[in-house]
Amino acid sequence: MSQEQRGLVERMEDHQVAIYLGAMALGGLLGWAAPAAGPGLEHAINPVLGALLFVTFLQVPAKDLLRSLRDGRFLSAALTVNFVVVPLVVAALFTFLPTDQAVRVGVLLVLLCPCVDYVIVFSGLAGGDSRRLLAATPLLLVAQMLLLPGFLYLFMGPDLGNIVKAGPFLQAFLFLIVTPLALAWALQAWAARRPAGQTVSSAATTTMVPLMAATLITVVASQVPKLNGRLGDVAAVIPVYAVFLIVMAFTGRLVAHLFRLDAPASRAVVFTGATRNSLVVLPLALALPDDLAVAAAVVVVTQTLVEVIGMVAYVRLIPRLVPAPDRTSVMAG
Repeated sequence: MSQEQRGLVERMEDHQVAIYLGAMALGGLLGWAAPAAGPGLEHAINPVLGALLFVTFLQVPAKDLLRSLRDGRFLSAALTVNFVVVPLVVAALFTFLPTDQAVRVGVLLVLLCPCVDYVIVFSGLAGGDSRRLLAATPLLLVAQMLLLPGFLYLFMGPDLGNIVKAGPFLQAFLFLIVTPLALAWALQAWAARRPAGQTVSSAATTTMVPLMAATLITVVASQVPKLNGRLGDVAAVIPVYAVFLIVMAFTGRLVAHLFRLDAPASRAVVFTGATRNSLVVLPLALALPDDLAVAAAVVVVTQTLVEVIGMVAYVRLIPRLVPAPDRTSVMAG
């Protein structure tokens, strides 16, 4: 990579929060100005998301993933906050949701699944241990796909079988997890043996920010036309998403404290507990029966909009909530 290209990548990384906010704004404008493009863009969600996850996994060497499985305290904290604490928080918020079945399924889909993409970016900006979080992402993805059907059954009861089919979950698992992870590890193996593979791998990793922006543009632009007549659903879920972010900041900090993690790891745990996997679960929402898919997809995308704004606040506030130990006091101790 040339010096000029490297400088461009660094500038994008330095300004990625602004880039993501701008991408969502551009997607909203595109969706409003050209609603007829919505269905076509909807078909592009899975390919662009698969590419994004491929690049994400490419940054996780296979040996680092194996090492992460031995990182007992951090991994236990991440799993506890996401699959024990979050369901309890969601259960408390569930009673405040509208009785509309589609809205409830959409909220459950998005709040029960931890984020695996831009959480790494925002955690790093707040001084979190993004490397450990990155290494844990494949396990978090597999765990959420395995546990989500059970969680949905607990919340929705026996009627779940009439709402959610197994096919879309299996397709999402294969297309968004197994395939990108296998391709990423294949490229890593090639890069380890051949200079050409190293060149391709280095070039691919520089596309993270543009791919994230492209994903946000595609998702928002494809779903904005569906907002017509659904503003009530949006208004109803925004307070729930906002309260979730507030509660998870403090419960994530508590979990990290219980597992005696250092400040960078604690911040990473807070971020993984608060950020949700809206981009990956959107295809699941779109695969619901037609009478449910529109409302469910709208409330999933609404969570993305609320969350990205919330992450801007998190980047500033979480270092204060989870401060690094004072170096003078550490040396004195």
